[in-house]
Amino acid sequence: MLSTRRSRVRAAAATGMAVVAISVGAVTFNASAQEVQAHPAPSPNPTIAPPPGSTKVAEVHVQKGTQTYTCTGGVFTGTPSTPEARLVGQGGPFHHFAGPSWQSERDDSLVTATRKASSEVPGAIPELLLEVNSHTGSGILSPVTHIQRLRTSGGVAPAGACTDGEKVSVPYSATYVFWAA
Repeated sequence: MLSTRRSRVRAAAATGMAVVAISVGAVTFNASAQEVQAHPAPSPNPTIAPPPGSTKVAEVHVQKGTQTYTCTGGVFTGTPSTPEARLVGQGGPFHHFAGPSWQSERDDSLVTATRKASSEVPGAIPELLLEVNSHTGSGILSPVTHIQRLRTSGGVAPAGACTDGEKVSVPYSATYVFWAA
């Protein structure tokens, strides 16, 4: 095959045609490097790790999501915000909304949770470890005891003055991992 390519290059050169060489290996390597940067490994921060012995139930990613902030005292405060997101991936789809709550769109199982720990992310909403405090229905979310919010991007409350009661929805992305004890 290599000798066939060399013959074509020689023929093209003899006729004055330009020859363009493409290295598939380099393209694959560069794409892989970009993919690694776009999807980093889960946070190694032990502060937001699930309890030892936990089993992963599902991992989903925000397909489309916002964090909504309400102006209080002339500023948009960082907390509390109200999430609204569609999550897709292993075990999904899920709807994430106020509560905070997560509901399976397949079987309607639902959990609510409270913040147990957080880890700041520059320019983004923090990564979190949440502890489930209520279950409704039976299904994929029934055994879930903890939820991690990882790989966050965007979703930060806007800076500057605002009118009390004004609301603003800020796009964000994240990965949610559901854990069972």
